[in-house]
Amino acid sequence: MMRRTLVLAMLLSLLATPQAAIDKDDGKFPPGRHNLSSGLDQHNVINLSLHGEATTATLLPAHGDPKLSYDLSQTRRLRDALNVFDLAVLAAQWGQVESSAGVSANCSRDMRSYLGGLSDAKMWAVKMDDASGHYTSGFFYGNNYWMGSLALCDAIDDGQIGAPGKDNSSSTASSPEGETKNSGLPFAAAHTQGYSSVYNAPPPFVPGFYVIKMQLNETLPTQVLRTIYVGMCLPSSCSIADIGLMSSKAHVELPSRDLRVLDIRVPTDKEFNIWADKTFCLLIVVSSIVLGLICCGTLFEIYLRRKLKEALRRQDKEMMNNSETSSGIGCASSDYSDTMTAHDDPLKQSDHSQSSNSLKQLDALVLNLPPNDNDSGNGHHHEHDADHDHHEHHRSGSNNSNSDEHLEGHLHEPEKLSIYSELLLSFSAITNFNAICDRNVGADTIPCIHGLRAFSMAWVILGHTCIVVFKYSDNMEMRKEVEQNFFFQAITNGPFSVDTFFFISGFLISYIYFRTNAKGKLNKLSKGANEFTAGTAHFFGLVAYRFMRLTAPYLFVLGVVQVTMKYLATYSIFDPPTMDHITCPDYWWRNILYINTLFPVDEMCMLWSWYLANDTQFYMIGAIILIVGVRHFKLSAITTLVFLVLSWITTAVIAFTNNHRPNTDDPLALFDKIYDKPWTRLGPYLIGMAVGWILFRTNCKIRLPKLTVATAWTLAMLNLFVLVFGLYKADLSQFTAAAYSSLSHSAWALSLAWITIACSTGYGGYINSLLSAPCLYPFSRVTYCAYLVHPIVIRSMALNSDAPLHLGGDLMVVMFFGLTVASYFLSFVVSMSFEAPVVTMLKILSPSRKKRLA
Repeated sequence: MMRRTLVLAMLLSLLATPQAAIDKDDGKFPPGRHNLSSGLDQHNVINLSLHGEATTATLLPAHGDPKLSYDLSQTRRLRDALNVFDLAVLAAQWGQVESSAGVSANCSRDMRSYLGGLSDAKMWAVKMDDASGHYTSGFFYGNNYWMGSLALCDAIDDGQIGAPGKDNSSSTASSPEGETKNSGLPFAAAHTQGYSSVYNAPPPFVPGFYVIKMQLNETLPTQVLRTIYVGMCLPSSCSIADIGLMSSKAHVELPSRDLRVLDIRVPTDKEFNIWADKTFCLLIVVSSIVLGLICCGTLFEIYLRRKLKEALRRQDKEMMNNSETSSGIGCASSDYSDTMTAHDDPLKQSDHSQSSNSLKQLDALVLNLPPNDNDSGNGHHHEHDADHDHHEHHRSGSNNSNSDEHLEGHLHEPEKLSIYSELLLSFSAITNFNAICDRNVGADTIPCIHGLRAFSMAWVILGHTCIVVFKYSDNMEMRKEVEQNFFFQAITNGPFSVDTFFFISGFLISYIYFRTNAKGKLNKLSKGANEFTAGTAHFFGLVAYRFMRLTAPYLFVLGVVQVTMKYLATYSIFDPPTMDHITCPDYWWRNILYINTLFPVDEMCMLWSWYLANDTQFYMIGAIILIVGVRHFKLSAITTLVFLVLSWITTAVIAFTNNHRPNTDDPLALFDKIYDKPWTRLGPYLIGMAVGWILFRTNCKIRLPKLTVATAWTLAMLNLFVLVFGLYKADLSQFTAAAYSSLSHSAWALSLAWITIACSTGYGGYINSLLSAPCLYPFSRVTYCAYLVHPIVIRSMALNSDAPLHLGGDLMVVMFFGLTVASYFLSFVVSMSFEAPVVTMLKILSPSRKKRLA
């Protein structure tokens, strides 16, 4: 008798296991609802028939003593506390829900069909239930997304999922007695054989997917306050109000749990029609016009190249004839080979070189930056022009000097292009692509700047990737674990990469301004004017040119952000990281004026554009200091020092009063008070300006003892290491934390100052070889556009997902490299379409331009 009892208990335990994993009420609901369970089969996911006796779990010890057993039937488990939308509970109270007249007639009708379909185990109903989300596991490891499957819910109405296909039917027919042969392929017909005998008609209504955002305040057993997201596949005829009412009736009221619905989103309601959006239509029109200009400019350049080559062939033939007449031999003289060398790349010599000279002059006169600089600390693809012009001019000059005088009269005289032809050629994809990938560096540019810029951009992408993907993962607590890893501090302290951009931008404006002024070119714009008038002209010239140079790609990407975030906010199952789809239509003008950091972050459009606003504001401050410094150097030096000290003091006061702890706080903590405000980030820019003046004064020729060089390199590397990894498990006092927040950005810039000086004066060694590697030049030249577009790529990847990510180290590495490649690909497209043509056109329209030759 004892054995029989033991065997019976074990069987009940085994039978209770699947039922207990499904049932959520532990038998506490009215018994009348079990009538809905008739006809359920193995395909049904949630069994609406609940039996209290089936929830008893019996745990027997290893020696089989039946006296040591545990009854968990009355124990509240985590699955009970997290059962926030149970169709069984809703079905049991459906009569009460309908009588309350809170649910619309269409929704009520379709819900009755749905619950009836579940009761009869109809496949479409089972699939809808399967597409709905519920708590599974990993709650304490950060799983707040119980999303189900939007894709499955969308596909149910097609009647395709699990339906017997042609291949399956044919394979079944060819097999004896309906036996299906499995070919081993994952998508073979045999893969669907489990559903081949199930009637798979579509539902009598169109399913819709609803994402319910809830606040869960549970004191037993979890004792946590969490925001959770539950995806439910329900009839699309139900409104948000209907879903809200059903949500309140679809869970058991527990005294230890407070459950509130915060928001309900419907990704399948097709609210946003992208083709009816004015911004999207404008982007399409602009893109079409630019694409047409690029095609025309490219074809026009190809035509000019062929035309010039044909002219050179005729010239070479004439030269050969003259050579035969004069020397009596049937081959070209050395003058012919010289001429061929001079015309090795005809357009590069005539068109590009002439245009580059005028471009270089305009930069020196108006922008006071090298053609490569993007003014915002990001590279531009024309930086090689100055050095390239020098080599081309030297080469062509030497060739002309070696030519015989009697041949000069027969040389091809290229005709000058009209200004309209030059403007059209500025869109040529050939010229712009060659300029981006050129291996030469401008004479007014320090080569190591390219490496600093390229590596810093990769660091920025890595940091933003981690920030976004952690937000949409089902193991968010993993972040706390990996943050304990020593090397993860390199990601946590990624904001130092932005200080690198500020340093580069300050260095370039100072270095180039003083070099340009030393050549006497700055006086050409204000010849005959007094000091104040000349300085004012210089200032507004700098600001106006910068505005026009940066705004074209910026404005285009701003429109892309607005449309993209509208689309993702409508169709994604996740909440967007920022409300750009709301803020951009109202506050985009702040971005165009570069003043968006002066307003609250909640009103900021394109959040990462804070850097551009700060850099432009720094640029204006730096321009005033430089213009004054030409004649009043001491005044400018004192002003720079005062601004630097005031920035330190302001940052320290803000950090101290807000008890900011950089060792424990999130890197973006106090974003609206410290992180994005110009008065807290000015230090690296001013230090960069000082370094630019030093290299100008010394002409990049500084002689230092070996011991001094070794000491400086050691201190610089140690400083960088401490700034990145020094806060690992550190315990800072409030005063020390404020001092660190105040001085750390400037300390970072000091190390960059030595690296730049050392690499520019011959003390860089292998580090200079790495930072000056030509393979980095293209990536550096499109850094500005890469900075603009990379968050769009990261957000699109995360928000277009049908389920949260499950993060791991390998996955993060693969995602980082994939997102980096995609970001740079798009940055090349945007740079060649909007950045390069605008810069070239501005220089062509310069008064000092030279006619381009054809």
